[in-house]
Amino acid sequence: MRKRFGMGASIVVLALFVALSITTFGCGTKVQKPKDFYKIGAVLSTSGPAAPLGQPEQRSLALLEEKINSEGGIDGVKVKFIIEDDESDPAKATVAINKLIKQENVVAVIGSSTTGATLAMVPVTSKEMVTLICCAAGTKITDPVNEWVFRTPPTDSMAIAKVISYLEDVLEVSKIAILHDANAFGTGGADELQAKAPDHDIEVVAREQYGSTDTDMTAQLTKIQQTPAQAVVVWGTNPGPASIAKNMQQLGMTIPYIGSHGIANKKFIELGGSAADGVAFPAGKLLFPSSIATGSDWRNAVDEFSAAYKEKYEMDIDTFAAHGWDAGLIITDALKRSGNDPIKLRDEIEKTKDFVAVDGIYTYSPTDHDGLNVDDLLMIKIANGAWTEVK
Repeated sequence: MRKRFGMGASIVVLALFVALSITTFGCGTKVQKPKDFYKIGAVLSTSGPAAPLGQPEQRSLALLEEKINSEGGIDGVKVKFIIEDDESDPAKATVAINKLIKQENVVAVIGSSTTGATLAMVPVTSKEMVTLICCAAGTKITDPVNEWVFRTPPTDSMAIAKVISYLEDVLEVSKIAILHDANAFGTGGADELQAKAPDHDIEVVAREQYGSTDTDMTAQLTKIQQTPAQAVVVWGTNPGPASIAKNMQQLGMTIPYIGSHGIANKKFIELGGSAADGVAFPAGKLLFPSSIATGSDWRNAVDEFSAAYKEKYEMDIDTFAAHGWDAGLIITDALKRSGNDPIKLRDEIEKTKDFVAVDGIYTYSPTDHDGLNVDDLLMIKIANGAWTEVK
């Protein structure tokens, strides 16, 4: 753990630093550079149930490392993303982040892909005073604000605001059922939706949960069928939500299915097949570049990232690819000003303002470590196996 000094020791250290600065650097200051690489850690779910999230994040970081280093690095120093797989397991995420900080001496950490794994890592980064930029959406990660934790994806709160507007203004329903993953992401989102729905005259008439590895949710859906629910909101990440879509089709359920932003990649369509048609969910505007002003810095950033990702992997971008890319961008941008100093790096990230990335335009502050807002999202509906924008 990096310790802070007492007042007397601080004065002595400061005097020595000033003296060394004068004799070594003259009147100016010099950013501390590593001898070989700027080492940035990443704990991602590249295997296990959350692999559809972690794998695109991993691809983005590999692409970003290649891009930065081919352009000369940061002031001549190359970047190295050291990636650990937590296998979608919070306990393994804790082991991985300790390894990255204590053995690899990384300057910051990205991750993890899931809310549960991220929450497990937060105490470690806070204790060791190392910045964590997460790729998970659970509101509890940054509420209340943690000095050492920042976020790239839109929060549950933002996604839920979009879902509620869709329920009110498009579907015009007043009774819903919630079916959610029992993990931290699913439970946190369900709790927040259940708390906010009554403020919009929406009654939650049923709430059921399932396990992250469950493949058959017909029992929960049968219970929901026996209620007056006019729509079902499913809060989870693949593969569970895709199984639910197929289960609803098998049961002949025709009420609308609204998903979370955790299904905002085409893996949901691949897994759900024809049952995915009709499902609506909130997602970042990057999935529909036409929703972003042509010629704007944001649109240009999305188009450039999309083209590079497509060329490298022969795949379309999704929101999870964007989360990883943006986290890497934000850290490497701050490194230009902080050098290899974890504490100064944290301070520089918190000063980030109007930073154009792919998920949106980020502004952090001492009271806001989320960076984005609800206007960076839109609603998407699947039709004939393709995404369509809900106007």
